[in-house]
Amino acid sequence: MKKYIAITAIATASALMMGNSFAQTAPAAEVKPDPGPVTANVTLASDYRYRGITQGNFRPALQGGFDYAHASGFYIGNWNSSISWISDGYGTNPAVSAPLEMDFYGGYKTEVAGVALDGGLLQYYYSTKNMPGSTTVATCKTAGSRNACGVNPNTTEAYLSATYQFATLKYSYALTDLFGIYDSKGASYIDLALNYDTGFEGITLNGHVGKQMISTKTDRVDYSYTDWKIGLTKDLGKGLNVAVAYIGTNAKKAAYYVGTKNSGQGTGFISLTKTF
Repeated sequence: MKKYIAITAIATASALMMGNSFAQTAPAAEVKPDPGPVTANVTLASDYRYRGITQGNFRPALQGGFDYAHASGFYIGNWNSSISWISDGYGTNPAVSAPLEMDFYGGYKTEVAGVALDGGLLQYYYSTKNMPGSTTVATCKTAGSRNACGVNPNTTEAYLSATYQFATLKYSYALTDLFGIYDSKGASYIDLALNYDTGFEGITLNGHVGKQMISTKTDRVDYSYTDWKIGLTKDLGKGLNVAVAYIGTNAKKAAYYVGTKNSGQGTGFISLTKTF
């Protein structure tokens, strides 16, 4: 992100100097900033599966967000979803509440030699209440669950992706501990997504495989895993689309669980999205 800030600062300084030079020779024409397109979306999904892991105990989720994209390539956005994984994890403490995930992101998109590039920062924020404080470091190192430590689940990631035709390769890097996992700063995720427009009845074929890589001093649990998805999306027109898929992982139950269930177990998935 520092690189983007530096680039922006240099560009701004250059623009100011050029503006002063032009002002000395001729009246400058008024330039109004391009407001850029704003889009919004709302989704009703059978579950919120993030990197293959359920965030709502396999229950339906309501989601929505918006994006502002400037003509320069810079963009910002916000996306939100109902969740329950934090409060579910503290089942013995019903006072713990965290019903909402809010994502805030910004970045820059451009195209080079037919390849679309996208880089930026993403902040995951959870509206938590009554979470217990962290226990001792020694306890966290041997904890069988991230909830045993009470580590703040809020997470910041940097990401970079490249898209060519219907294939997208994306890399994400955690600048903080990852979703409350003790000593997981530096965790990374690589994601290959394929979205092929069949040209038939508005149907797009969807495929995905991702690898979550987490190196942590938590001795008892291996948090790394692979996830996958295969499905299709149908464009219904007027900004509506429906998606169906099968989602699965090889995540270990010892690391990802809700009650007696593996949070990464394979299930079907369906969602309806309206884009404005």
